[in-house]
Amino acid sequence: MLRIKKLDIFILKSFCLLFTGTFFICLFIFMMQFLWRYVDEMVGKGLEMTVLAQFFFYSALSLVPVSLPLAVLLAALITFGNFGERFELLAMKAAGISLIKIMRPLIIFIVFICFVSFYFQNVIGPKAEAKLYTLLISIKQKSPELDIPEGVFYDEIKGYNLYVKQKNRKTGMLYDVLIYNFEKGFENAQIIKADSGRLEMTADKHHLYLHLYSGEQFENLKSQNINQRNVPYRREAFREKHAIIEFDSGFEMADEGIMGNQYNSKNMRMLQASIDSMQVRNDSVGRAYYAEAINGTYRAAMNLKKSDTLRIEKVREEGTEIYNVDSIFAASTLDEKQKVMSTAVSRAEGAGNDWAFKSYNIKRTDDSMRRHQTAWHKKLTVSLACLIFLFIGAPLGGIIRKGGLGMPVVVSVLIFIIYYLIDNTGYKMARDGKWIVWMGMWASVAVLAPLGAFLTYKSNNDSVVLNADAYLNFFKKVLGIRSVRHLVRKEVIIHDPDYHRLPGDLEALSAECLAYAERKALNSAPNYFKLWMSGEQDVEVENIVERLELLIDEMSNTKDFRLLAALNNYPVVPARAHVRPFRNHWLNILCMVIVPVGLFFYFRIWLFRLRLSKDMERIRKVNADVVKIIRGNLDKQ
Repeated sequence: MLRIKKLDIFILKSFCLLFTGTFFICLFIFMMQFLWRYVDEMVGKGLEMTVLAQFFFYSALSLVPVSLPLAVLLAALITFGNFGERFELLAMKAAGISLIKIMRPLIIFIVFICFVSFYFQNVIGPKAEAKLYTLLISIKQKSPELDIPEGVFYDEIKGYNLYVKQKNRKTGMLYDVLIYNFEKGFENAQIIKADSGRLEMTADKHHLYLHLYSGEQFENLKSQNINQRNVPYRREAFREKHAIIEFDSGFEMADEGIMGNQYNSKNMRMLQASIDSMQVRNDSVGRAYYAEAINGTYRAAMNLKKSDTLRIEKVREEGTEIYNVDSIFAASTLDEKQKVMSTAVSRAEGAGNDWAFKSYNIKRTDDSMRRHQTAWHKKLTVSLACLIFLFIGAPLGGIIRKGGLGMPVVVSVLIFIIYYLIDNTGYKMARDGKWIVWMGMWASVAVLAPLGAFLTYKSNNDSVVLNADAYLNFFKKVLGIRSVRHLVRKEVIIHDPDYHRLPGDLEALSAECLAYAERKALNSAPNYFKLWMSGEQDVEVENIVERLELLIDEMSNTKDFRLLAALNNYPVVPARAHVRPFRNHWLNILCMVIVPVGLFFYFRIWLFRLRLSKDMERIRKVNADVVKIIRGNLDKQ
């Protein structure tokens, strides 16, 4: 019988709560980004709440698959960051549970999320996309809401230009109204000036009812005489004037059939059927064009008269009559040559235009086919991205060991930006035909899947791949920056230092340091070739450093503050910085051959040799100070 462990329930509960919250946050962010793209088409049109509700509903359904990968990544980072910060992950690993076993319930859950994402893209998404873009087309076709501003000309009414100096928003009255009517053309323009007026929408919302008071109307009369310099016009004064202006402000939903052939409104079965049909069509049309080209445009035979034997040189070859065109052209008169050239140019231009149209026809079908193929692959790659982001977010959270919404949000956004750039670049390359379609669409998976496997392996082995201190120590080591000793008095001391033995050991160490510095000639430049070719290791300095650290460790148990202060003056000596950089002989030979690299390490080794000489002198000086302090304390006793 299948039994769910309490640990699995704990991990699922911790993840699902965060996943739910991050999913709605990501969905809201993507919806706001989507709304920002079409806000100019929606503002000022007086859309009803039902239309806006449909817009947000369908956009939310279409953006669910895109929000799921980012939500999985962010939730996994926060969950395992919290586990690492509260040492719960450490406790699980200490109990013998590997990272893969810890992630096992989440892997099963995210596989289910992958199927949910695929179902949304393949079943719900196409329907939502068709309705959403049909709604957007209907919104674009809707006329803007009538709202005439003050002090500027308003031209949203087709054929009219209105100017209102002042208006009363409570009563709807317009004052100092100026109207230009260009419905009958610019030559027959009507100009109306009125002291006040009012605009009302009819009940069917297809017309405007205009009321004007105390004004004049001017209208140009088209002149019948072209040479007449003065254009007649008509002037009319009125106390009250009414007119009806056509203005359709109603919202009408477009037919969903306009989205029937779009790739984003089809499922995988329909996409594959469309791809196959377009492939067959392109192949058949291409073969037809090829046959037409061979038999028509590029046909070698010429239609010449048999009676024109004086200017034709016939050559019989395999029973076929071939005409020497150059001889024919050379034997022609100047007028005939001109006619031939003009005929050839016109035929070439016609053939070029014909093949340009045919090429455009083939290219348009090919572009549509590639868009269908990219949509087919995208339904798989976006679904698989949820699982890949789990294997990136969970180990990364365990390595970072930071919970909350600080570091995980920054890291997840950076990773998602990288994913978006790779995925969008691959999509555009595949769409434009510069890459193979499957190569461009699966580029993001090919890049991020190895990253997820690498992070999972490193986190499972408790690697310090993202430990800042490890990288800082590495660069300090490369640049020769070393840390300073900071010894403090211990609260509990188990073994006191042997003060009677320590002076002799320190003096012996000083003598050994002096002999080593004189024998190795550390102040002189090393031989370049001998440096790389010699396979000897400097074991002597390693023994000196080891003995020094043991003595410092023993003396750090002292209660004397003066002795502790003196111990902090000992340098931290790197035991291998002054010798060849690699233990492998062939790597050192390679560095010697590659001169720029070899020179870099040569001067670095020379610098460390000089510093080692100063360290040996400093050790002897500090040893003398320490011996003086110890013997002074022994004399007091």
